[in-house]
Amino acid sequence: MEISEFQQLIARLYEETDRRRGVPKTFLWFIEEVGELATALAKNNTQNKTEEFADVFAWLCTLANISDVDLEKACEKYTSGRLKGFKPKQ
Repeated sequence: MEISEFQQLIARLYEETDRRRGVPKTFLWFIEEVGELATALAKNNTQNKTEEFADVFAWLCTLANISDVDLEKACEKYTSGRLKGFKPKQ
């Protein structure tokens, strides 16, 4: 499955509800999932890590959908060959 296909699946299932919730509240859900992933990583539980990575990615897709961002296109930053190292911190 391509990134865009997964993002579209998440949109079909949840976008109407997610848009009503809005970006600020959806971002809090995303951060909660990131916290659960951190716990799974710390405990090194393979099954839980797998589940939490999926949840984080699904919520990232949700945020992208309600922010009108195409994640596959955004990832071209890394796949185009144009990226040279890291951006300097300002």
